[in-house]
Amino acid sequence: MIKRMLLPLLVLALALAGCTHLGPQTVTRDRFDYNTAISDSWKEQTLLNIVKIRYADMPLFVEVASIVSGYTLEGSVNINGALSSSDSIQRDSLSFGSSGKFTDRPTITYTPITGSQFNKSFMTPIPPRAILFLMQTGWPADLIFPLTVDSINGLRSRVRGGANQRSGDAGYYRVVELIRKIQRSGATGMRIRKGDKGQDTTVMFFHQDNVSPETRADMKELDTLLGLKPGIREIDINYGLLSGSNKELSFLTRSMLQIMIELAINVDVPPEHVEEGRTIATLKSSGAKEFSTLMAIHHSKEKPADAFTAVRYRDYWYWIDDRDFKSKRTFAFLMILFSLTETGGREGLPLVTIPAS
Repeated sequence: MIKRMLLPLLVLALALAGCTHLGPQTVTRDRFDYNTAISDSWKEQTLLNIVKIRYADMPLFVEVASIVSGYTLEGSVNINGALSSSDSIQRDSLSFGSSGKFTDRPTITYTPITGSQFNKSFMTPIPPRAILFLMQTGWPADLIFPLTVDSINGLRSRVRGGANQRSGDAGYYRVVELIRKIQRSGATGMRIRKGDKGQDTTVMFFHQDNVSPETRADMKELDTLLGLKPGIREIDINYGLLSGSNKELSFLTRSMLQIMIELAINVDVPPEHVEEGRTIATLKSSGAKEFSTLMAIHHSKEKPADAFTAVRYRDYWYWIDDRDFKSKRTFAFLMILFSLTETGGREGLPLVTIPAS
């Protein structure tokens, strides 16, 4: 009886002890889970830093530089038996057992953004080229310009945060409104052109064919407001406060830190924090023709039940309502701007070696 059982048990032991492949089964689950976790933490970190700026606190960004997920699955089966002669006192014996071990050991590398990398990512103005090509991809001008462009050919936007608070020029907001109308008509485009010295020059151009009379009137008004040559078709884009000719547009763009300061002033803070001097009161509208608040950030004592993203700071919850599409769109645009200003810095990351079997 014992001899007949040994062979199938031995075959079973060898099968259980064989190599099991975990990798393919974990790809879908891990990619989704890590994607969700990194996305949520990135949103929360961004919102937290905006709120911290509202309280004159130091913003700090910590980047998830790399993720290495390693799995180990071990299994073993033990079989012991003894056969005795008919004259032996002890009887035949058989025993077997099994054991297994599963290990999930991810290696996650975090890198704080400080020093020169912070200066490049957060203190350097966004290139005008990047702003225009964002408009080309479909982002509306009335979101892009009030958030990222401080002035266009000397016409200045409103500034509510920081030391340089001012009212916006009515002409600035009329220019943005006209650009948005022309954008809707499909009569604008951007391209890169090689300059006389081989450098890249960003050019915004207007289509003159098949343009409606209304769009043509908008273009004429835009030329007048910006001091451009009437009927100009191609316009050079440069960085600066004032243009050097009637054939170019000068954009004075903001850095990511300036954008966050401007958004921070819209954070709704508890009245007692203002009374106690922990932060300043929200500034009222200056009276110039302005676009409405691009992003609303609320506060509450209890954790919000329906939040797009939420963080806890100074015993309060600060959050963006998931039903507020305009604020969510602005927040998503802010995250894209962070990606555009990413400077890398991964060359100094540690080398991670994982075993393969």
